[in-house]
Amino acid sequence: MESAPVIIIADDHPLFRDALTQAVNASLAGVYIEQACDIASLQRGVEKHPNANLILLDLHMPGAHGFSGLIYLSAHHPEIPVIVVSAHESSDIICRAMDHGASGFLPKSSSMQDITEAISQVLAGELWLPVNFDRECAGSSQEEMNMAGILSTLTPQQFRVATMLAQGLLNKQIAYELNVTEATIKAHITEIFRKLGVHSRTQAVIAIGQLDVLAPGNEQLHSR
Repeated sequence: MESAPVIIIADDHPLFRDALTQAVNASLAGVYIEQACDIASLQRGVEKHPNANLILLDLHMPGAHGFSGLIYLSAHHPEIPVIVVSAHESSDIICRAMDHGASGFLPKSSSMQDITEAISQVLAGELWLPVNFDRECAGSSQEEMNMAGILSTLTPQQFRVATMLAQGLLNKQIAYELNVTEATIKAHITEIFRKLGVHSRTQAVIAIGQLDVLAPGNEQLHSR
């Protein structure tokens, strides 16, 4: 049993991880911080600390596909609250994040005071949202929520294969990255296709693409 509070900071930018580390240390005394720079290291982090108190999650880490990282955490580690920390600031993106299980949302432009307040509130079991959040936002489409539901049924290894598949990696490349045989990857892909209800890699990529998050400033182009 871990005696100190454990916070996992998942972001691919070292400088921003350092900034969040400073904010966490200012919020909590004696906290242990585990850092992750991609989805693979995030998975290892939560397996190492299944009783972590909080995860601060960037949406655009290597290995993530839109909201896929958040969906993975909500499915496999629902007891750990997650604050999404993102360059996106539109209410629709925030709505979608909350739909997929986030306990809070921090724009990367947030002040140190806001970050500290958000961490404190979420650790106390409350939700935290930016003051300019529009609660009348559209949120996720039914198709997106259906895809999230399917993605949540994938095992951790199937999830990694699916995200690599969505990035365009070949079976032999995925096998190399995961240190398994191509036959194992083919078996995983067969099961992924079955769960997604598709018959080709292209169809799988299009299906998972429903979870995409567009570049900041272009969120209004997201079709629902």
